[in-house]
Amino acid sequence: MDSQIQLILLNDDGQIPNNPVFPVIIYKGVFKGEPGEIASAFSRHQWTGSWTGGVYDYHHYHSNTHEVLGVKAGQATVLIGGDEGERLEVSEGDVILLPAGTGHQKIESSPDFEVVGAYPGGTSPNMKKKDPSDRVQALAEIKNVPVPKEDPVYGEEGPMLAEWKG
Repeated sequence: MDSQIQLILLNDDGQIPNNPVFPVIIYKGVFKGEPGEIASAFSRHQWTGSWTGGVYDYHHYHSNTHEVLGVKAGQATVLIGGDEGERLEVSEGDVILLPAGTGHQKIESSPDFEVVGAYPGGTSPNMKKKDPSDRVQALAEIKNVPVPKEDPVYGEEGPMLAEWKG
């Protein structure tokens, strides 16, 4: 597996908490030419409960788990971190690792855009939107989400273990 790694630490924007400690990790082209390997790699590294589909076209986040998204087909522009966040151009073979609390939204995509998503230990994600009444509880939950034992792409090695020190 060959990959270019990008790290993005996002600030709380007042609506979307993002993660105050862990950066988003983007693995560019890690499954290029091998998109069928994404789900099995995630599963092999204890990121389970996988699903295949798209990314919602509105901002949402999960306060109870981290999430990994591997681009199985097509390409898209995904906005992470809230309205003033970062726009990511992703295509087949890319992986985005979202720490708990990180807002994400699809802005546009090719008709064939498809991702494989998974969660550490198969945790069932909650669904949070821009709602101030959820904020205090969401911030407390985000702080209590443990660091996974394995990087979803590289297992017992990899950038997540270096960057996400618990």
